Amino acid sequence: MADLVPAPAHCSADTAGRTRIGAGTALEARPGTEGVARWLRATVGAATGLPLPEADGREDRLVLSIEADLPPEGYRLVTDGRPARIQGGSAAGVFWGAQTFRQLLGPDAFRRAPLRPGRDWELPRLTVEDAPRFGWRGLMLDVARHFMPKEGVLRYLDLMAAHKLNVFHFHLTDDQGWRIEIERYPRLTEVASWRARTRFGHRASPLWEQKPHGGHYTRDDIREIVAYAAERHITVVPEIDVPGHSQAAIAAYPELGNADVVDTSALAVWDDWGISANVLSPGDATLRFYEGVFEEVLELFPSEFVHVGGDECRKDQWRLSPAAKARIADLGLAGEDELQAWFIGHFGTWLAERGRRLIGWDEILEGGLAPGAAVSSWRGYGGGVAAARAGHDVVMCPEQYVYLDHRQAPGDDEPVPIGFVRTLEDVYRFEPVPAELTGEEARHVLGTQANLWTEVMEDSARVDYQAFPRLAALAEVAWSRLPAPADRDFADFERRMAAHYQRLDALGVGYRPPTGPRPWQRRPGVPGRPIDGPPPNR
Repeated sequence: MADLVPAPAHCSADTAGRTRIGAGTALEARPGTEGVARWLRATVGAATGLPLPEADGREDRLVLSIEADLPPEGYRLVTDGRPARIQGGSAAGVFWGAQTFRQLLGPDAFRRAPLRPGRDWELPRLTVEDAPRFGWRGLMLDVARHFMPKEGVLRYLDLMAAHKLNVFHFHLTDDQGWRIEIERYPRLTEVASWRARTRFGHRASPLWEQKPHGGHYTRDDIREIVAYAAERHITVVPEIDVPGHSQAAIAAYPELGNADVVDTSALAVWDDWGISANVLSPGDATLRFYEGVFEEVLELFPSEFVHVGGDECRKDQWRLSPAAKARIADLGLAGEDELQAWFIGHFGTWLAERGRRLIGWDEILEGGLAPGAAVSSWRGYGGGVAAARAGHDVVMCPEQYVYLDHRQAPGDDEPVPIGFVRTLEDVYRFEPVPAELTGEEARHVLGTQANLWTEVMEDSARVDYQAFPRLAALAEVAWSRLPAPADRDFADFERRMAAHYQRLDALGVGYRPPTGPRPWQRRPGVPGRPIDGPPPNR
């Protein structure tokens, strides 16, 4: 039986022996599957050296087709005779079937060029029938703290596709950097995309990298990323943080900050970690500025959802600001918490008027939330439970379980250890749907995602180390209909991962080995912030 990750719903070996795929094997792409055929030729064709010519008459062929009896992202892969078939309920379903087909060919099918040109390839003779549990199977990548160049982002989209993940939450702005070109506000990239230096390690670390850090994506870069993702049936959800996590924007445009409290003209892009006290002013000019930002964001990202952050907004400056106090009085609000809810609600309404939906971190529940808005539940399950019971859609991503910046094991060898220990098994036993939700409430759980915050991930090698292999476990949690956490067969998952590590090796992923970090993956002497004991249940 094939060692597939994520595990399929049904896999049966129908016939003994193997099905041979060779230079004479053709590819028949029936209507609606042309994009999957292009991906197969460009990716699997490049790795195998097989031309996969278009032909619909010969017996030796692979047929791609959309079939009405399958769910939209479901697929059926049949390799027990000729022709071999990948069928899906939509082009997305065919694409996920193609990912399984690639796994069945073996780890060398994940390379960029053939190791032994001219060889034939073999598939086990079987039938796989499969469909995902959740429609939102995501990865959040923070490129604001440490910038990832465009090629690295495209690589992560490929890695997501290989694991049947379909939502890329693109965290583009924060106190430490602004990463997206906005034409009408050029200083956001001229000023806000660069900081003078960077703390190395946790914010208590005495170590600094004394050189500028930054970068940004042009509008054409964003178009390319979105198109590349779409070809892989991945939706890109942009995040533009408001009203907190905004010091970089204020450094570029001081009028956005609370200038009646602090000298915002003296602010620079923040070079430290943590939560900055410099938040946006709640004035009309700030709203108009960010409406301009979001207008350009909507031009570039066709996603239904737009993430507005809304988390960790410190209210100290608002409490001291005469302008903020006047806004609270004019609106008849109870205080600063309701002011934040009003701020978020403004953009919820603004987005809804343009056919989009607001999503934000679970703090946006405080003070009420507009109909149609959704919540990313990060502080535990509690925010997600409250949101679902109030009729709001939820993406479950509690920090205690699926924040992959958290350390993977105890001990001094783990590089820059942050937070609770979250092992591969811990992630595999994560359950996105809280047991206390009723069936109707549980339908509001759109799915789940892993979050990669990059304060202590200075390059793609560190991102790889923190992401893998745990992202493979999250992918199975999101895709497969697993038993209750205690009943999950982690030993079987580990067995299948032994084969999957070879695929990751072929892809060049710098994952954490099961035996612990390799010497060059360690960061001796760089302080982290480990938290002992098990994480709280809520």
